[in-house]
Amino acid sequence: MEKISKYDLLTTGAISRVIPQLALPAIIGMVVTSIYNIVDSYYVGLINTQATAAVGVVFPVMAILQAVGFFFGQGSGTYISRQLGAKQDQKAQTMASTALLTALLTGVAITVFGLLFLEPLSKGLGSTPTILPYTKDYLGVILLGAPVMTCSMVLNNQLRFEGNARESMYGMVLGALLNVGLVPLFTFTFGLGILGTAIGTVLSQVAALLVMWYYARRGESVKVSLRGARFEREYMLQIVAGGSPSLSRQGLASVSTLMLNVAAGAYGDAAIAGMSLVTRIVFIIFAVLIGFGHGFQPLCGFCYGAGLYDRVKQGFWFCVKFACVFSVVACVPAFLMSDSLIDLLRHDAAVVAVGGVALRWQLVTTPLGAFVMYSNMMMQTSGSTLSANLLAMMRNGICFIPTLLIMNYLMGLSGVEMSQAIADVLAFLVAIPLTVQFFRSLRKPA
Repeated sequence: MEKISKYDLLTTGAISRVIPQLALPAIIGMVVTSIYNIVDSYYVGLINTQATAAVGVVFPVMAILQAVGFFFGQGSGTYISRQLGAKQDQKAQTMASTALLTALLTGVAITVFGLLFLEPLSKGLGSTPTILPYTKDYLGVILLGAPVMTCSMVLNNQLRFEGNARESMYGMVLGALLNVGLVPLFTFTFGLGILGTAIGTVLSQVAALLVMWYYARRGESVKVSLRGARFEREYMLQIVAGGSPSLSRQGLASVSTLMLNVAAGAYGDAAIAGMSLVTRIVFIIFAVLIGFGHGFQPLCGFCYGAGLYDRVKQGFWFCVKFACVFSVVACVPAFLMSDSLIDLLRHDAAVVAVGGVALRWQLVTTPLGAFVMYSNMMMQTSGSTLSANLLAMMRNGICFIPTLLIMNYLMGLSGVEMSQAIADVLAFLVAIPLTVQFFRSLRKPA
């Protein structure tokens, strides 16, 4: 039986089959990755509350590294998928190489800058005097791994947008499995504490990068090579256009987390730890929703490049329906067991008191967050830069930051706990007219 090409699969295959087929590897990779983040939290929680809080304090830096990786990965990936849809394979290949080399150089710059200003950076992220030693140990190693993390994120995105979600998954899963073994080894067996947690995390990322590099070098249509990079105007502008929504989204997520840590820090280390654990638990649910969206993006890019606009719309609504069903199935049990989930990761009554309430608030608005996310993915992949950027800044920035400041002022800690849920509602209200406008802008090719 003749093997169907990626182009034919994405432009003619049944949407109800193609998106889940591409989404399943992405979901597995995302869920496994989020689970190993939870495993990290579990092992760090065995050290003490200050170590747990330190991981939460460093999260904005992790978000920045992700922002850089997604900027170059999604910026190049959206372009790659549209060019493959238009059957311009050479342009897609040059873009892949250019984005990877640029991400590598950016990661090196982050490492140098971060290590030069390690202590002031740690304090600026919200570390209290009791948390600071743990933050410096953890952050120092994470910064050393910055080039690895940014490049790994780029290859992960590029493989997905080419329709090679399974190959991307292999790297993510291997990294996650190694992390589960390496973190307790370095943390407890070697007695390195939170420093060992960071070492295990970075080494697992190195393994993931090597696997994805192997598959990127032997791709069907796109073969990545650093020597194939071309710093030409067309490619750099396309990276900015396609990647800026990711940079806006991830960058503001970093700023928001920083502000959340500072706001929670006013109520003690337990409040920081509790909000940090909520972020990681919610991410497990969102990992499935994000993974499903990752299955939609290659179809969206190929079909938009081929002028199949009705198929783009159908794919979007298919994802929204899935998100509604999944959110109910996943969020109701998590809502009922919220205190137990927090307690499992950190057996501290003060941490549970904060985390349990905040978790319930965030679970209620998960379907709204999913709609915003899928709309953002569709606009970004289709090249609607302005709308995609505006929507990307909503949930973690334009809506969240003012809400956090106002609710913290009016209601104290309770206001901090419910801020993300309120921001989700506001972002959803903005996403509706933007999505309607985008659909109206689509026209069938002449």
